[in-house]
Amino acid sequence: MRLLVLSAALLLPVFLFAQKVRKEDRPLYNRLQQHIAVLAADSLEGRRTGTAGEGKAAQYITTQFTAAGLQPRGTAGYLQAFNIDEGRQVNGATLLQLNGNVLKLDTDFFPMAYSGNGSVEALAALTLKELATPWFYDVAQLMDENKGNPHFDLNTAVKKQVETLHSRGASAVLLYNSSEAADGLAFEGRSRDAQLTIPVVYLRKQMMQPLFTDSSATIDLKLKTDVGPKSRTGHNVIAYLDNGAPNTVVLGAHYDHLGYGEDGNSMQRGVKAIHNGADDNASGTAALMELSQALKASKYRGNNYLFIAFSGEELGLFGSKYFVENPTIDLSRVSYMINMDMLGRLNDSSKTVTVGGYGTSPLWGQLYNSSRKRGLQREGLTLRFDSSGTGPSDHSSFYRKDVPVLFFFTGLHTDYHRPTDDADKINYIGELSVIKHILSLIEQAGTQKPLFTKTREQQMGTSTRFSVSLGIMPDYTFTGGGVRVDGVSEGRAAQKAGMKTGDVITAIGAYQTSSVEEYMKALSRFKKGDSTTVTYKRGTETLTANIQF
Repeated sequence: MRLLVLSAALLLPVFLFAQKVRKEDRPLYNRLQQHIAVLAADSLEGRRTGTAGEGKAAQYITTQFTAAGLQPRGTAGYLQAFNIDEGRQVNGATLLQLNGNVLKLDTDFFPMAYSGNGSVEALAALTLKELATPWFYDVAQLMDENKGNPHFDLNTAVKKQVETLHSRGASAVLLYNSSEAADGLAFEGRSRDAQLTIPVVYLRKQMMQPLFTDSSATIDLKLKTDVGPKSRTGHNVIAYLDNGAPNTVVLGAHYDHLGYGEDGNSMQRGVKAIHNGADDNASGTAALMELSQALKASKYRGNNYLFIAFSGEELGLFGSKYFVENPTIDLSRVSYMINMDMLGRLNDSSKTVTVGGYGTSPLWGQLYNSSRKRGLQREGLTLRFDSSGTGPSDHSSFYRKDVPVLFFFTGLHTDYHRPTDDADKINYIGELSVIKHILSLIEQAGTQKPLFTKTREQQMGTSTRFSVSLGIMPDYTFTGGGVRVDGVSEGRAAQKAGMKTGDVITAIGAYQTSSVEEYMKALSRFKKGDSTTVTYKRGTETLTANIQF
């Protein structure tokens, strides 16, 4: 499950699971243990999307689908590859040499993410501002001028200043900070800012000190910048049970996790450690594999079944979003989608399972409120319903295609997105109960194709803390400059401002929002009751609207 902004009140305690396994449940119990032990093993190194660990997990899932007798339904056997745009990276050709001394990348200097690519060889000086030569610029000037401005964004201001220097004749810009105050400038690899046409690099203080002694001294400068796209490839694993039925039920769970926490989505900062993700979401993946075998052997043949193990969920639903945009079956023939994320930590005291997507079809209410003698098997579970069809997991992608969804989730805990989410903490008996309930639900739903209904939106969170929101669902897969709106909540600031799905937010007040991360940073600068503007693009038109949080 994607990283949420958590409070202590949301964290559930860990319980010991001491119930006895019934004889008839022992085979399934043992298989669940096996699946989770394999997927959550250190050898998979946290199943980060695009890594060898993801590949090992995909191979294991493929083996299980094959053993179940399911048809491959990816684009290359069981696999469906998709690309994840990670922004930009500094490539090895980048070089800076001052007076014959080769500087160390990162240690001594770094390009800005919006730097253009090119080579410059010239004689320069701190105070020299000749046409078609490299210029030096001291960011301390901007910091001093805006010392009392709480809404000042240095990175944005520096970029604008660089653009001005270029228009005046600079062939490259070398930034530095002569003050003792920290500026926080860094290579922002996830920035969506358009790259400029000239090289822009930042010189760290230790490299500038010798130059301060004689600001007019000539510097023999050689500079080459190479900033390029950064991407990786993830893989969905897709299997099909063809019963010759007119409609298909989709069952899904994401199998990727956090790796070593490299993407900044770990709750344990500053420590490089394997995040095994036993509950998140080896548990849901294990349930998916067992349901595939159960449905293959069952009498419920009035539907076809598509089983999808998604990757890229932890990065922003990349895998599920790619699938619904590039489906390997006819989405118009999909009856509904069931998503399973974190099924392994059922609280033995409350036995509470959250069932999301309850409001996406009237059928769900009919099934759960049925007074028929032959109703749903609840397996002693306490069901907590959430009407919304959106949220921080893969069912959201299907909901956005007007597919009714249900989302099963046993709750957060203190090991969430930490290296301690291990297989020995899974409540296997609890997960057994949830799987049986889902099988019963599929049986009771029968062959009918449920009516789809719209629900309220949930805004997906990040690790950045903020007290206000626009009331939009960001499109985490959007690779253009800005934040594309994937959904708008009723009655919230964005909707009141007239914003629509597909709009691209480029600024909130004075703060540029070139990426989701920058968007969240911008929100963090406001509090409830503040008024500002939001700037966004709708097609080729740029619009500005007043908003109040």
